[in-house]
Amino acid sequence: MRAGWIRLWQWTACGGIALSLYAGWLTFDDIRDRASSERDISAGCDRLVSGAAVMDLQGGMVRAKAGDDPRSRLDVDALPGSCTIYKVPGPGRTTGLFGLTVRVSSPSKPMHWIGDDSDLEPFRDRAGREKADVTANADRRPEPRPIGDGTLGQYGDWYTTVRAECGPGSRATAPKLLKVTARADYDDVSAADRERLARIARSAAEALTDRIGCQSDLPALPDHPLTSVPSDLRPARATDGSCRWFARHIQEQGQGRLPDRALATPAPDTSPVESCLLAVGPDQVGRIAADLPADKRDAARSALTHSPWWLRTASYFGAEAHTVGYDDLGSDDKIITVGTAGHARGAWWASSTCDGKPALHTLSASYTYDNVLDPQTLSALFRAYVGDITKRRGCTHVTYPEAEDFRAPEHRP
Repeated sequence: MRAGWIRLWQWTACGGIALSLYAGWLTFDDIRDRASSERDISAGCDRLVSGAAVMDLQGGMVRAKAGDDPRSRLDVDALPGSCTIYKVPGPGRTTGLFGLTVRVSSPSKPMHWIGDDSDLEPFRDRAGREKADVTANADRRPEPRPIGDGTLGQYGDWYTTVRAECGPGSRATAPKLLKVTARADYDDVSAADRERLARIARSAAEALTDRIGCQSDLPALPDHPLTSVPSDLRPARATDGSCRWFARHIQEQGQGRLPDRALATPAPDTSPVESCLLAVGPDQVGRIAADLPADKRDAARSALTHSPWWLRTASYFGAEAHTVGYDDLGSDDKIITVGTAGHARGAWWASSTCDGKPALHTLSASYTYDNVLDPQTLSALFRAYVGDITKRRGCTHVTYPEAEDFRAPEHRP
């Protein structure tokens, strides 16, 4: 009996040792795989990001890989560019994890687009599902929020964009402005991952400016958390921040056919980009439709489903003002010249000088909605916006579009 117990103990001990060795082998294998993944991530993004930082996203992981397609790999010597990283949950399986995009200013390619292009549509969600109340939530394109005072960049719930202006002492080949965006390619991004993305974006921008000879002083990230970015629109009469001017405007001029919903952002006076989204809710669509001639009521019906009515105001200051353009149907994108005023395809712009630097102030209208608003209403709205932001920012030499620029574009395709 005693011998049997001894043999059982010996077998148990041997089994425990074997399991420990197997666990150790697994741990070593995981460490080796993670290290290999980190190197692949760094190489795929041309050493602008830390592979370890990327692999800490989504709760951490053991295996990840850069995309195999050359278009999924970044080359600092051939900007603009991007890299895409995939999580590897098992053999032969990958899921979206992370992307890094670098954009640089160019005299021929905008960094900001205005107008009624469908790519600027804020409401249809990324899955393309129809909604009962289409303008209740800007789930496709919520307005980004400034990081701190805005000079470092902007962020959303699943991405952070860090900007750098290349100043005196930069190489002749350096762009005037560059932007680095770190994004999560998965749903339900946590607050912790939002902070990680911000650190990755800033670190990548810092590494990039060093490598391309861009002299830029990047501000530090704020010492407070980046709060979640709201996407639900509020009643326009109660809005604040970047849309406060509109609340005052409809209180003074009346609601009429103007939007009754708004999505504002904080509006620090140092931010180089500031925007306000306005939209028409279903009740307001009904009130407007009742007052429309019969030949325009189809537009009201479509505004409840696939063609919502919205407006967006946005201003761009300093280097950003040189990067604004619009999609010119049938030709290349058009860059707007600072100091000018005009209109094109659902877009209007005015110019000013703010703190000695150029600024562009813009209004975009969704397709069909600018036919619903009469020219006087559009002109008065735009002047109210431009007058407010130029006064708040201390801007001078304001140039507005001509009154005829607000005529309804009846013959627009």
